Formats: sequence, structure tokens, C-alpha cells
Amino acid sequence: MEPVVLTNSQVRKIVLNAAGLARDAQFGTGIEAVYRVIDHLGFVQLDTNYVVERAHHHVMAARIPGYQTQWLASLCEDGRIYEYFISDAGYLPMRDFRFSLPVKKAFELQGKPLSRPEANLMKEIMDRAEREGPLMVGDFDNDRVEPSSGWWDWRPAKVALERLYLEGKLMINRTKSFQKVYDLPINLVPVEIDLSMPAAEEYARFVILSTLRALGVSSVKEMAWRARRVKGNLIKKELEEMVQNGLVSKVAVEGLKGPYYMLPGQDINIEISHTVFILSPFDILNVFRHRLKDFFHFDYQIECFVPAPKRQYGYFSLPVLAGKTFIARMDAKADRKKKVLIVHNIHFEAINLDQIVIGKFVQALKAFVLFNQCHDIRFERSNHEFYLKTISNSFFELRA
Repeated sequence: MEPVVLTNSQVRKIVLNAAGLARDAQFGTGIEAVYRVIDHLGFVQLDTNYVVERAHHHVMAARIPGYQTQWLASLCEDGRIYEYFISDAGYLPMRDFRFSLPVKKAFELQGKPLSRPEANLMKEIMDRAEREGPLMVGDFDNDRVEPSSGWWDWRPAKVALERLYLEGKLMINRTKSFQKVYDLPINLVPVEIDLSMPAAEEYARFVILSTLRALGVSSVKEMAWRARRVKGNLIKKELEEMVQNGLVSKVAVEGLKGPYYMLPGQDINIEISHTVFILSPFDILNVFRHRLKDFFHFDYQIECFVPAPKRQYGYFSLPVLAGKTFIARMDAKADRKKKVLIVHNIHFEAINLDQIVIGKFVQALKAFVLFNQCHDIRFERSNHEFYLKTISNSFFELRA
């Protein structure tokens, strides 16, 4: 079967539509829109960085006007979504719970052998969870034998709790202050949810279809990333069969090596609005750097993991998307005591912006200020003084 040939412009439209960024409120509004986002994307990455509002809330606020941060917790409490570490930590639809089981089994089989004290500690934790209910790290005495050597040098109780969580024997809930609460799956998974282990072929097909639904156009690389915890997975084999059977279309993108894949019957003439979105670095659109470079000609890297002297744009620069084009990256921090969003740096890409785009950027900034529970904004620097001055003046005129 001959591949579908797409231009770069067509790919951008498909990718943005799949990500829910083709237009404002693509998934609607209210708490049901939050569920629709997670159900469609299959996975929304969670991150603890709190320089601006946390990534999972940021993803929702970019897509859902009037988003409220308590909605995610409400959906967890209602048993409609849950938190787990698939390719990364994130929120997933509860109806897909059984497809987390191969990952949990993989963590159990591939984990290092337990020493007798570790096995005893894990048994003690499970006994306490059954007797006492949900547990937190603070419910255990400080069992550290040696002084901590750094941030990731966890206490034995913390290590045991996390291992039980990854292996699926415990699940995670969150307090209002975002602390982890560990509980038994029987207390969090609704009784009607299918808990049967999927066959290897079924698991591979689920990963392929869910990845294509979320990304629009994908290479094998992204599908394999989603399934990377499960060694010996059948992604490549099942993908080949699905192409042969017409369940997946092979795609050739002009100017790129490929191959790529998409779901059959995709609309390649999607209308993209001129909305400006300020996005999280952990947004589904941004997590694969090679896709941004290949499809959007946007060379992006989150620099909080880069040593300070080597940073080009700032500690936590946020990609700014206008329509089909990334126009800037904005390094910002919410000063929650003073209620001020501090924009350390706005670096504009080498493209010309008209007054319409700048005006929409101002509107996006205003919404972002309020989303971060701030009342004011302070700009510090930019590589384009004219744009910065225009935005500053427009923003304060709008605020007045």
C-alpha cells in the first residue's frame, strides 16, 4: 500500500488538532472537558515543578477556559482517572487501567532482587495499608541508617512505598498540598473496571492506537517510548500487521526521512485558529524535541536540567504557539507572595509578528497571570525590544 504523502503544513494541522490546540476550547469547558482531554490524549504528564503552576494543570488551562485546579482531584476521587508511571508520571483514564498491568509486571520482574530487610519492610507496609488505610511517608519513623547524600537519596520506607506503587500493589492519591498518599488498588479502582492482563499483542495495539490518537502523526520512536518499560514488546510487529490490514496508514512527510504513521481517514484540511497558547514544557506537543524540530522548525529544550551557565533562554522557558507557528519562548516565575508573574525573558523567534498576533499574545498573558493566581506582571528583558514594549504597553492598557 502506497503511503499517504503529506506536506509539512498538513502535518502541523493534524498534530495540533490531535493535541487539542487547533482552536480555543476544543474539548469544551468545565470538569467534563478535563476528562475528555485525558481520555483523548490517553496520558497527561504530571510534574512537581512549581515555578509556574504545575504542568498537569497548565496543560488543562491551555485547553479549557476557566479551568479550576481542583477538577483533576475530583476526577481521581470519582474513580474516572488515576495516576501512574507509564512512560513518565501522569494521569490516565481509569477505563484503560488494565493496560497499565504489563508495565507494573515489568517493574516487578526487572527490579533488583530484594534483601530480606527490604522484603520485610514491604510486607510491613502492605499489612499496615490493609489495617490502617492510606499511608504517607510521614507515617513511618525515620529509618535512614546513613546521612542523606542528596535529593534522590530516599529513606528506605520511601523506596519501599515507591516500589510497591510501581509494581501496582499500591496506588497514589494526592493531598491538597500535592503530597503522595499510598492506598490499596481495591480502594481506588471501581469494581466495574476490567482488571485482566492484556495479551502482548493487545497491549502493543493499544499503545499504537493511543499514541496515534494523541500525536496525530507519529514515528515508531514515539510509540516505542510509550511502551519502553515493557521489554520485548510487540510494537513493531503489530504496527506492520495493522498497516497491512488497513488499521493504520503509512505516511511520507515531504522533506523528512520517516516513515510516519497515522490513523486512517484523517482530515488533512483542518482549520487552525490564530489563538496564542502559552504551553507547558511537558505538554504533549513539546515532550518530543525531534518532532518540534522536524514538524515546526522549533529547536526547543527545557533548561531547568541544564547547568545555569549554559542556559540560553532561562530556567523554565515556556513555548509560545500562535496558530501553526511557535513565535517565542518565555521564561517566567510566579511570585505567589507578591501576586506578580515575573517574566524574566521573552525570546522571540526570527519571524515577523503583526498587531493581531501581538494582541492575542497579550490576551494569553492576561489569562496566564490569573491562572497563576497573580494580579500583576513584570517584564525584565527580551531579544526584541519593540515587541516587548508593544506587549507591555498593550497589556497595561488592557489591564487599565
